[in-house]
Amino acid sequence: MKELKHINKYFYKYRYRLFLGVAITIIAKIFALFTPRLIGKSITLISKALKNEISIDVFKEELAINIIYLIGAAVIAGLFTFLMRQTLINVSRYIEFDLKNEVYQQYQRLSLNFYKSNRTGDLMNRISEDVTKVRMYTGPAIMYTVNMITLFIVALIYMLSVSPKLTLYTMLPLPFLSFIIYKLSTVINKRSTIVQEYLSNLSTYTQESFSGISIIKAYGIEDENNLAFNTLSEESKQKQIDLTKVQALFFPSMIFLIGISNVLVAYIGGMQYINGEIKDIGTIAEFLIYVNMLTWPVATVGWVTNLVQQAEASQKRINEFLKQEPEIKNNTTVQTDIDGNIDFKNVTFIYPDTNIKALNAISFSIKKGETLAILGKTGSGKSTILDLIGRLYDVQDGNITIDGKIISQVNLNNLRDSIGYVPQDAFLFSDTIENNIMFGKEDATEAEVIEAAKNAYVHKNIKKFTNGYKTKLGERGITLSGGQKQRISIARALIKAPKIMLFDDCLSAVDTETEEKILSSLRKVSDGKTTIIVSHRVSSAKHADKIIVLDEGKVVQNGTHEHLINVDGYYKELYLKQLSSKEL
Repeated sequence: MKELKHINKYFYKYRYRLFLGVAITIIAKIFALFTPRLIGKSITLISKALKNEISIDVFKEELAINIIYLIGAAVIAGLFTFLMRQTLINVSRYIEFDLKNEVYQQYQRLSLNFYKSNRTGDLMNRISEDVTKVRMYTGPAIMYTVNMITLFIVALIYMLSVSPKLTLYTMLPLPFLSFIIYKLSTVINKRSTIVQEYLSNLSTYTQESFSGISIIKAYGIEDENNLAFNTLSEESKQKQIDLTKVQALFFPSMIFLIGISNVLVAYIGGMQYINGEIKDIGTIAEFLIYVNMLTWPVATVGWVTNLVQQAEASQKRINEFLKQEPEIKNNTTVQTDIDGNIDFKNVTFIYPDTNIKALNAISFSIKKGETLAILGKTGSGKSTILDLIGRLYDVQDGNITIDGKIISQVNLNNLRDSIGYVPQDAFLFSDTIENNIMFGKEDATEAEVIEAAKNAYVHKNIKKFTNGYKTKLGERGITLSGGQKQRISIARALIKAPKIMLFDDCLSAVDTETEEKILSSLRKVSDGKTTIIVSHRVSSAKHADKIIVLDEGKVVQNGTHEHLINVDGYYKELYLKQLSSKEL
């Protein structure tokens, strides 16, 4: 139960609903326990009538009263049972909602390295399957536990008052039942953890297959993929069966032990009635009903124990993520106004997951309103610079300053709000084109959306779609071409009107003519904004105020376009090569 302590704060939050639910549950069970007594009295009346100990008129009158009471108790018990489920089960749904939000918010807080070291399917499984297991603990498990305790206390008190000896024999099998539950629960806990891990593996494999379906089809490996999926499914199935085999021992064991209790009540109670220790024959029937009423609560001991064990295993998996602290933290609550002056001073950065040195003591500066172009070979550290400006990582050596302030001391929310970022791999959500553009500004008007699309030179393409801006995109924007996806990503950044604009080789999928039109538009909208363009094309860099060339994480060239084309080096070679290819 140690892992489930995390849920206690939610129990406290909904304590009044819980107390009301528990009170209603107790009332419902008390009224339900009127039934055995009324039936016992009715059987005793029948016995007395058959022995002519009471008149027929008295028999009819008392039996009618018992029936009325019986119906009334059943109706009241049913009504309160309905209210019980409406309170306690609803509380479990509220807790499920809060816990899912807590997990999701934690996912949002954690840094990029977290997502590099954890699989998407596993993350999905913890926020869905694992939270569902915990919900069963916070609702049904509590409800049936209160049911069981109430029934036992009320029934046991009455049974002891009637016949302590018969009660003792009736309850004799229960210690054995508790021992069996304890042993089976330990096994269930271990196997539940294994089952959840295999479900995560299955979810991960499925998610990756769906995301990479175009690659699977292109390489014609559907059969191999199906075989791998079947193997993983078979392993998961076997683990589920192993768990079910243990769970299957619960109910047969309980039914067997309850059956023994019934036999003991019938035999011992019968002997006591014959010997005159029990005066009314209806008492035996009453005891039999009590035993059978206790059958389900006793059976739920195993089921509830099973729920608790599974919930603890799932909450343990959830807690593993909730206890993680993000590597990148907002170190100040003071609001920071961003102008856009950026300085790199001897910055060195090594990726913690791969130990690759991406940047090696680089320095450069950009003033507000300037445009910097960064060129270099693949893996030279261009994209890393943009990640560091957005503070997706923190540097190991050197300093990055924004408007003269160390970047780690700048309010993280203000910093990221001031940045419009277009990644190299354009990511679009499974939503309308309009909503994908508005992702940069949720309260944007239709006119602003269209203006951003025009500036990204994608408005004409969108208008050709049947539903225009209301066109629903497939997963990751799969229904669009690479160039269209990149331009919608640019529109999404532009509509934000950021102080700093970061473009990570985001025009690689468009032709040079379209590129020139987009760059011309960007020069207009970027007036007064700090702009950094990462590219493999000289055409994207030639109008920049400053250009730096990276090689193996170092700045090997810097200057303007006019300066660099007249100096031997990577930039001039790239310029001549692309000029001969008519890319300029």
